[in-house]
Amino acid sequence: MTLTLIDRTRPTDHASGQAADQGVTPEAPSAQAPDPAPRRAAGREADGLAVASFVLGLVGLLAFNLLLGPTAIVMALLALARRTRRPGRAYLGLALGVADLVVLAVLVTVNGTVAWNLGA
Repeated sequence: MTLTLIDRTRPTDHASGQAADQGVTPEAPSAQAPDPAPRRAAGREADGLAVASFVLGLVGLLAFNLLLGPTAIVMALLALARRTRRPGRAYLGLALGVADLVVLAVLVTVNGTVAWNLGA
């Protein structure tokens, strides 16, 4: 028993020959619809940027807010520019990145240092 897979999106020699017998010319390869795979990959990448922005913004509230805050902001803006399917997460990452910078500014103003001081 033989199992044969047929790709119906591309004309085969059999289909071309059959079409030629009927006087119909097969479609040119350039007339076919473009491959949607790169578009899906860009969508996944934008979703990943939105999630990464959220995570970095959240972690940045606790540590490394000088580095992680701006990184979260840039990643959120890139995700929104690339039309992510998770805009809420991108906006939340953007807000957390801004909050990171606000926390940093408060720490610098109050303590005069960029370090956390949780003790007495």
